[in-house]
Amino acid sequence: MFVKFFFTLKEAKLPVTLREYLTLIEALKAGCADYSVNEFYYLARATLVKDEKNLDKFDQVFGHCFNGIEFIADDQTVELPDEWLQKLAELSLTDEEKAQVEAMGGWEKLMETLQERLKEQKKRHQGGNKWIGTAGRSPFGAYGYNPEGIRIGQKESRHRKAVKVWDKREYKNLDTDVELGTRNIKVALKRLRQFAREGAADELDLDDTIRSTARNAGFLDLKMRPERHNTVKVLILFDIGGSMDDHIKTCEELFSAARTEFKHLEFYYFHNCVYEKLWKDNKRRHSDFKATWDVLHTYPADYKLIIVGDATMSPYEIAYAGGSVEHWNEEAGQVWMQRMLDIYHKAIWLNPVPEKYWDYTPSVQMMKQLMTDRMFPLTIGGLENAMKELSR
Repeated sequence: MFVKFFFTLKEAKLPVTLREYLTLIEALKAGCADYSVNEFYYLARATLVKDEKNLDKFDQVFGHCFNGIEFIADDQTVELPDEWLQKLAELSLTDEEKAQVEAMGGWEKLMETLQERLKEQKKRHQGGNKWIGTAGRSPFGAYGYNPEGIRIGQKESRHRKAVKVWDKREYKNLDTDVELGTRNIKVALKRLRQFAREGAADELDLDDTIRSTARNAGFLDLKMRPERHNTVKVLILFDIGGSMDDHIKTCEELFSAARTEFKHLEFYYFHNCVYEKLWKDNKRRHSDFKATWDVLHTYPADYKLIIVGDATMSPYEIAYAGGSVEHWNEEAGQVWMQRMLDIYHKAIWLNPVPEKYWDYTPSVQMMKQLMTDRMFPLTIGGLENAMKELSR
């Protein structure tokens, strides 16, 4: 095996010598690699590669020769990674099997049954369709499947069917300094402009200077004016976490472009639907937040409202008090949405999900109706139409 490895390196034009190969064999006999593929890799690289420019070519040959091979001593204990063990606990069903799993039957029934299970259950449970556990068809637990349930103790979403999540969830802030892959987003946002000259006169007014100088018999008469700024005021709300993780890059590009284009820009984060709290730092959203009422009273009606989100959630999150996936909201999401729209008459929703899929998600249809059809896809064409709507 090692002879083949040596000749494969030679065929790949790596400058390995017989002396270096014999050094490698001596090191192996001395137990330097200790039956580990990783240790053998570093030992072989140290003895056979003399120039770092050949490291990539060495890696390709090593992967070709030793792909999938692992050496384990008979008395060696193997520790499996935790994530491998967790995968064993996940339930995988075919589409036909998923269709046979029935939902509990509504929001009230789901919450009532959860209370009963919490009182009755005394130990861990795996599989089955009743108890709070893992890898089952029950509406409560982790790594299983149910068309409508409460996720408990699972790291991240798998089927995106949960109507509530019983976990502390951490989200990242969007990167405001991301380099745009295209300038088209900025071009689309430029359609939303209202220019005015405000502030200190620190820009040369060339035309007025020429006219004033001519009237002054040729003696130079400098005229200054305030710089021309886009006076549009924008309040932008970003849905963050959960299914929006699939659209982070697109949202970062939009965020970066908006920070550049609009001088008067305010932003906040929310999750799935707007409720009683908004925040600016996702790492501190549980301790450092702003009441939505305060936001509505801080930014007047001349702000233009842009909401960015996939609107993909349980319909209960929009229609029910307590329907939020991760906390108990005293008022339904649609109540807060209507309050915002009553103040900000110039408002649009940008959806990163392709428009052709909207009809398949009830919550998207509900949110689109609340927005009176002012929902636009987060594409260049959708952005242009959205800016036209805000400019009316």
